[in-house]
Amino acid sequence: MEPQIPKDKRNLRACLLCSLVKNASQFRRDGCDNCEEILQLRGRPERLEECTTSAFEGTIAMMNPRRSWVGKWQRINPYLPGLYAIKVSGRLPDDVIEVLERSGANTAHAMAPRPPINVSAC
Repeated sequence: MEPQIPKDKRNLRACLLCSLVKNASQFRRDGCDNCEEILQLRGRPERLEECTTSAFEGTIAMMNPRRSWVGKWQRINPYLPGLYAIKVSGRLPDDVIEVLERSGANTAHAMAPRPPINVSAC
């Protein structure tokens, strides 16, 4: 799958589960490239508001997340290439957390804040 990079900077939102950043219209049309099976955002505006946020800081363009130390540090290395938020603010809905817990997913990881990147170490 090709990475979906936002076409413009208006109405950017980040997925609360994987931190992928896209325009609201891209999330509404295509869902989340990483989490659609769980979040079911495609064509559901109310779900889009619940499971994405405009409250995020910074972005990282990940073209090869599996080989990137930044991807590993930000815990996005299992995801598809794309634009990711460094820090996301918000909380997933309880029903999504329940689905994650039933599936055996590590919800602490999904809800944990990501450590900041020390750019002076680059």
